[in-house]
Amino acid sequence: MGAIVNFLQGTGFAQFFVGDNWKCLAMIVIACLLLFLGIVKKYEPLLLVPIAVGMLVTNLPGAHMFHEVFYAGGHIHWDLLGGAPITAEFLAEMEALGVSPDVLASVSVGQTLGVGLIDILYLGVKLGIYPCLIFLGVGAMTDFGPLIANPKSLLLGAAAQLGIFMTYVGCRVFLHFTGAEAASVGIIGGADGPTAIFVAAMLAPALLGPIAVSAYSYMALVPVIQPPIMKLLTTKKERQIVMKPLRTVSKREKILFPIVVTIFVSLLVPSAAPLISCLMLGNLFKESGVTDRLSKTVQNELMNIVTIFLGISVGATATGATFLSPKTLGIMLMGIVAFCVGTAGGLLLAKFMNLFLKEKINPLIGAAGVSAVPMAARVAQKEGQEANPGNFLLMHAMGPNVAGVIGSAIAAGVLLSLFG
Repeated sequence: MGAIVNFLQGTGFAQFFVGDNWKCLAMIVIACLLLFLGIVKKYEPLLLVPIAVGMLVTNLPGAHMFHEVFYAGGHIHWDLLGGAPITAEFLAEMEALGVSPDVLASVSVGQTLGVGLIDILYLGVKLGIYPCLIFLGVGAMTDFGPLIANPKSLLLGAAAQLGIFMTYVGCRVFLHFTGAEAASVGIIGGADGPTAIFVAAMLAPALLGPIAVSAYSYMALVPVIQPPIMKLLTTKKERQIVMKPLRTVSKREKILFPIVVTIFVSLLVPSAAPLISCLMLGNLFKESGVTDRLSKTVQNELMNIVTIFLGISVGATATGATFLSPKTLGIMLMGIVAFCVGTAGGLLLAKFMNLFLKEKINPLIGAAGVSAVPMAARVAQKEGQEANPGNFLLMHAMGPNVAGVIGSAIAAGVLLSLFG
């Protein structure tokens, strides 16, 4: 009889009623909601589904698949991963660093923790491996031709990064986040999920879960968020502007572009080198014409495997103790502000440029400067065709769109240099 009682008390069902484990139940509900959005509504399903599953399994009491204490204080505690017991000195040090009391309360002095599956997978996030490999695949799937054909697009992509820095200021002034936390939230405005994860994992690992969920949720909602801003900041006449077809870009230009960008950006912002070099290496695989096997591999098999590992690992950081807090609400709020300001920045710069250009550009392509590729470019195309059925802006919008990918990586490098 005693064995049966011990078994029942050890089940996850019984543990829901112990301490603050009600938060786990709330997180399971949120995870199921994200699964609904990913599977039924098809909002960024390739990442939202793995993130939701990671969130689900990490909040199952007793599963012990992810231990936050291994990464407490923003560091990898290799000794604990290797089986060393928890010490009183370690707990005191983590408390002094401001680690969540809930995380510290989950362990005791002398306890030795078994390593869970996601504990190992999360190393790829913490060491910055997964985001860089994702960029490798993105580069292999990206055509920089529209940007090369119209270099002015680079300015529009840069202007769309305004959301990152304005959000940083807002987080510091109104939400009183630390510089590292504000930088991690601000990068959501780049509309680039891997970059947001890369920065958050380095600067504010405790906020990684809410930041990742916010970034990918708003990326999926780009077709909902951007059109009202486009119509508010442009006139119908501006949206009707027809742009001339882009010139043909030579193969030599496409090969030289990733090499030149890697050298220039890495020298300008060394902290951005991991992201930029992987992005451009993937593109070089595609454009060189001599590495087709490598290009296909990073676009498909490697990209798919890393996406699974990245999503599950990031979702696992969204535990009840860290996710259900006022900071999460602030992150979600500032995330939407970041997207809106970034969209407005690209639009307004395009309107300003038209004051001096003989050949006017359609301001809608400026909104594509947020690096949600190619979704933001498609939104610009859709809005342009609504105003003028004969308007074809997709390729023009792809210029600022891919420039935004480069811009968000550079912005990430700047923030890491300042706060890393």
